[in-house]
This record gives sequence, C-alpha cells and structure tokens, in this order.
Amino acid sequence: MARKFAIPHTYVIVFFFIAAAVVLTWVLPGGEFDRELVDVNGTMREVIVEGSYHDAEKHPQTWQLFSAFFDGFADKADIIVFILIIGGAFWIMNDSKAIDVGIQSFLVRVRKLERYRIFRILGVDNMIITMIMLIFSMFGATFGMSEETIAFIIIFVPLAISMGYDSIVGLSMCFVGAGLGFAGALLNPFTIGIAQGLSSLPLFSGIEYRIVVWLVINVVGIAWVLRYAKRIRKNPKASPVYESDSYWRGREGVDLDQLEYRTPVMAWVTFFILLGGITVFAILEPLSTLRIGNSEYTFSFLPVIAGLFAISGFFTLRKSVHFFILNILVFTIIYLIVGVMGYGWFVKEIATLFLVMGIFSGIAMNRSANQITKLFIEGMRDILSAAVVVGLAGGILVILEDGKVIDSMLYSIAQSMQEFGKLASVSMMYMIQTLINIVIPSGSAKAALTMPIMSQFSDLIGVSRQATVMAFQLGDGFTNMITPTSPVLIGVLGVAKIPYEKWLKWVLPFMAILIFLGWLLLIPTVTMNLNGF
Repeated sequence: MARKFAIPHTYVIVFFFIAAAVVLTWVLPGGEFDRELVDVNGTMREVIVEGSYHDAEKHPQTWQLFSAFFDGFADKADIIVFILIIGGAFWIMNDSKAIDVGIQSFLVRVRKLERYRIFRILGVDNMIITMIMLIFSMFGATFGMSEETIAFIIIFVPLAISMGYDSIVGLSMCFVGAGLGFAGALLNPFTIGIAQGLSSLPLFSGIEYRIVVWLVINVVGIAWVLRYAKRIRKNPKASPVYESDSYWRGREGVDLDQLEYRTPVMAWVTFFILLGGITVFAILEPLSTLRIGNSEYTFSFLPVIAGLFAISGFFTLRKSVHFFILNILVFTIIYLIVGVMGYGWFVKEIATLFLVMGIFSGIAMNRSANQITKLFIEGMRDILSAAVVVGLAGGILVILEDGKVIDSMLYSIAQSMQEFGKLASVSMMYMIQTLINIVIPSGSAKAALTMPIMSQFSDLIGVSRQATVMAFQLGDGFTNMITPTSPVLIGVLGVAKIPYEKWLKWVLPFMAILIFLGWLLLIPTVTMNLNGF
C-alpha cells in the first residue's frame, strides 16, 4: 500500500528555503554595489551608488546552513522579543476573560441589527468584516502598519471563530486588510515616501491615481475574503485549517448569564494609577503633531485622550472589571496609533505599551505579582513556536547577504530589461520588485536597493519615474502575504496557529489574482496622461 504523503512542518519548509539560498551562493556570481548615505525626506538612508556595481569575491555558504538559525535569531531579535511580550501580555489579559466578554457582548449587540431589512440584505457579518478590513487597510496605506498586526491577531481570530468562521478569516481582517492598504500605499512613508525621495519626485505626488488603485485593490481583496467566509460559514469543515483551529474552538468560553460581574478594589487602584500616569504625560506633551503622509496635524491629543480615559474608565468600572480591562485595551490601541504617527514608535515602544497593558490588567483582576509572572511565562510558552519560526526564516536573507549574491541578482535582472519597450519594461520592473520582495520583504530596504537603479533606467527608456515608483509599490505590497522571509507573516501565522503550508494553499490563488490586478493597474501609468506621472 502506498505511503500517504505528509505535508512538511512549517519549520521543515523554511529550512528548505535556507538550503535553496545556500545553493544560490554557489551558483550565482558574487558582486556588490558601493553604497552611500543620502538624505531622503529628512532621514539619512544608505543607498547604492549609480553605476557602481562591480564583481566581488563570493562566499559560498556551507556550514552556515545550520548557523543561519542563530544568525536569523540575532537579526530578527526585535520581532522575536515583540512576539514573546505580546503573547505574555495578552495571556494575562485573557485570564480575566475580558476579551471573551467583549467579543460575545459585541456579537449579541450586532446580531440585533438583523431585525432591520437593510442589514439582513447586506449581512451583518459581511459589514463587520468589511469595516475592520477597511480600517486596517487605511492604517497600512497611511502609516505602513505591518508589525503591529501581530498584536491584533489574538483579538480577531477568536472573534472570527465566535462568528462561525475560521482563523484565516480572523487573520484576514487585520493582516490581509493592512496588506491591501500597504500595497495601495496612499501615504506610506516607508515605501512611497522613500521611493519618491530617491527618485527625486515631490513627496506623495500622484496620489490621485493611487487612490483609485487603493480602492480597486480593496474591492477585489475584501470580496475574495467575503466569498471565502461565506463558504466556511456554510461548511466549517471545508476550511483548510479546521483541525488546527481546534486550539481556538477548544478555549474555554464564557457564559455571559453565569459570569460574575464584579469590580475589585484593585481595579479602582489600577484606574487611578493609570490616570495619574497618562495625566503626567498629557501635561508634559500638551500638543502632539501627527503626521499623515505629507501633512501634519497638531492638536492636544494626549490631554483629550486622558480626559476620555477618565470618563470611560469610571463608567466601565461601575459596570465590571471585565469592561474596564477592555477599556484599557481600547486606549492601548489609541496610544499605539498616536505613538506611531506622532512619535515614530516601532516594535520596542509598542511591545512596552502592551506589556504595561498586560501587567495592569492582572493588577485590576487582583492577581499577585507571582500570579502575573506565571501567566506571562505561560503566554510566552504558548507563542514560542511563532517566535522560533521567525528566527528560522530570518536566516534566509542572512545566507544570501553573507554569500554576496543579493546585489548580483539585482544587477543581472536589471541588465536583462534593456531591450524592452515602455509597457514591457514597467511590467518587468513590477515582476522584479515582486520577486525581490520574496527575498527582501522590507519595503524601505528594497527601495534603497532598487530605486536608484530603476529610476535612472526609466529615464533612458522614456518611462515616467512615477510609473517606476508605482511598479515598486505594487511589487512590494502583495507578496508580503506569502514570502517565508517576512517576520511579520511568519509571526501572525504563528500567533494564529496556522501552518505555513496551509496558508500557502489558501493564499496562492489570491496572490495570483492580486499580482495580475497589479499589472493591469500599471498599464494606465504608461498609456494615459495621469496627474503627477
């Protein structure tokens, strides 16, 4: 009897990618560009020097096949620590059952909308999924939300499961939504901002057509997710992650009727400590400047947030500690947005913010220091596999960089485009950016590596530099949802307990559609007279 083929474990798949990278260091020639520091929109960035490519001694990798695991951990240490802290913090919060209470209370309320005909026609669940995806898409399009989505998986996957869907739908609400916005990139400073700066274009110019692109991408992307969600709602066992979702379905639920609504004294103590802390920050920073694209908005954001927390905290405490903890979660998200857009926060600051959220959630539930510590360790243990695979995936890029073949790959591909016409050249740029993104998922790093070459090349063939930026933008966006070298993708899959191979099976047709759609959206950039192009 033939032995049934077993799908490899995610670790095995990523290890094979590392092995393939090792092989490339033996096959491809060595080469590199000279690099220099330039000012890009007020930030110094390392970019390649035009015409500086030269042969370099390559370093074929051997035993590094195994040391790549260590190097990947070292290279992605910030994301790994971020994931561990997020896991520990939310485990403390989950101990309170506050998120379960919030999800079930939310669903009870929205289900009541089905009494109205318009909501029955549109579908309340469809509206929820669409609204959440659009919010995260806007975050991705304006300030480049990416790593931050890891923290939201723990909220939206249980929500999707409670609605009768699967973890893929939950992940799609935040991660895919942000990915669609990242590809649309209306005002993303990490992709459009850097690419246009390196191409000597006015910052965020050509936004009129990018708005059209963002709308089209979101309509197609959200429609795909809604179509899939409808199929899973009809037959949950049709989900490719039905078995792995047993982790989420098996989590102890909460009976709202049997729940003891109470407010321990320590919850009030927590409220006054937090209120005192955020009041001090509001006094120290009475005005904050939020940056959205090329625009700045200065307002008393922190004082207003402190006032809102004082009011909402008081009323939620009068109802129950569970709703007070949910209130802490809501204001954690608000501070995250203000911190990222106004103060340039990244994973360290965001992880610290969620750690504070978790600790004070435990204090509000009257947990001792030892109990909070134990819960935090349990949460890190539960999410450890996600952190490990991020380190493993990080080794792929380390191998290619140490082997001195990254630059030679880019140079060889760029040279092959010289005989193409305008549309074919832009199409080739798009495919090059798409393929490079599988190896280098960082948008800012890829812009610094490719745009000095691509923008100069576009001048030679008579293609608008704006079209070249658009090819970069679309090529950079979609494959972030599929590349195993992306710590964010591997992180969200690990937190959601979705095996990479099952995600790959689901996302491949979706990627094919989005990549083809991206190519169609590039055609007007060389065939029409668009503003800013």
